[in-house]
Amino acid sequence: MNSYYHAKSCTRRWGGEVSDYLPIHEFIDSSKKVIGDVRHRSIYHHTLGVWLCQELFGTTITVQKNSKSVEVPVRLIAEQHILEDLGWIPSPKDYIDGMPIQAWMSGSVLKEVPLSTLLKERNDQ
Repeated sequence: MNSYYHAKSCTRRWGGEVSDYLPIHEFIDSSKKVIGDVRHRSIYHHTLGVWLCQELFGTTITVQKNSKSVEVPVRLIAEQHILEDLGWIPSPKDYIDGMPIQAWMSGSVLKEVPLSTLLKERNDQ
């Protein structure tokens, strides 16, 4: 689902405007910038992504509902996003369990150019 529609869903549930919720939903979906298919969800669509949203946006946001200020927990907003997309809230482990281990992940693959050489070349330009 598009971030806008996630935000619209929040307005029906808690009140406020789409713009109140959109930054949270856009953050969760920001991984689409680097992965253009559903695998992007492995970056923030899990329990750690919910925690990151709370760290970035605070514990609650304040929205208006029936002329009253309402505090909405950011964790609930992020959890709703993930539930709407996946139907449950996985942990990062759920994504990693199916990931094959590659040789480069252990650091056993030698780099052809040491980092210090790359930095020196950049500074020389």
